[in-house]
Amino acid sequence: MILLRHALVVTALLVLTLGIPLFATGYPQRLASGTDAVSAATVVLAQPSGAYVVLINRERHPDAEKLATWVDFFNGKDIGFLFEDISCIVASGDAAGQKLARSFQSRLPENQMKVRTEDATLLLSKAEYGKYDVLLLSKEAFDAYQAEELLEKEDAEVIEAGRE
Repeated sequence: MILLRHALVVTALLVLTLGIPLFATGYPQRLASGTDAVSAATVVLAQPSGAYVVLINRERHPDAEKLATWVDFFNGKDIGFLFEDISCIVASGDAAGQKLARSFQSRLPENQMKVRTEDATLLLSKAEYGKYDVLLLSKEAFDAYQAEELLEKEDAEVIEAGRE
């Protein structure tokens, strides 16, 4: 009789400590609906119209196959899984470039592409000395910053895409 009472007390404590928080979060309803934390909806941002220039640092991407996959990605093509993280810098005054970078970022798994904004002068200086992973500029910003000399850099894979 004492063991039965002890078992009932332990069961009641388990239900109270585990059951109440479980039902308060709505977890049983999510199980019934077929969704969970892993299958949460992903929002892919539409690629803005316009022309843009992307530079990929070849020294940081020596694998030709992976580099070709990134080129396809930045040309707007669908790619399979690529287990390589990238860091993209965009000029802080380039709103169109930032919007495009966020669009690209939304097409990848979370945290695979980090987007940073930097002052245009610092960004161009980093590009000149190869201190970047991926650099993205809208064509308008590219022309305004007179960055044509970056197109001739040997360590840069240049992608000119989009519509004018």
